[in-house]
Amino acid sequence: MIYSFHPEAEKELNDTIDYYNKCKNGLGLEFVKEVYLTIQEIILFPEAWLKISANTRRCLLKRFPYGIIYYANKDELFIIAIMQLNKKPDYWKFITKGRF
Repeated sequence: MIYSFHPEAEKELNDTIDYYNKCKNGLGLEFVKEVYLTIQEIILFPEAWLKISANTRRCLLKRFPYGIIYYANKDELFIIAIMQLNKKPDYWKFITKGRF
């Protein structure tokens, strides 16, 4: 299964890496490693996590207060958002314009 990021999700990821690196040297790297490990888990078990709309699911990171919002079919995993859990919960619906 291939995976890709919505441009806003990629921006969220990069912004969060920068933020954590400012907090502590190397923490951004630890964050991105956890994100990519979580993506690998999603690829293995795409239907295992909480369904939050008709076509999307959310998988929580273990160490950081973030969730990965995604759409998956048999061939593709599309990352819609790298969501900070303290944000307004449905903000990602506006960046995708109801597509998911």
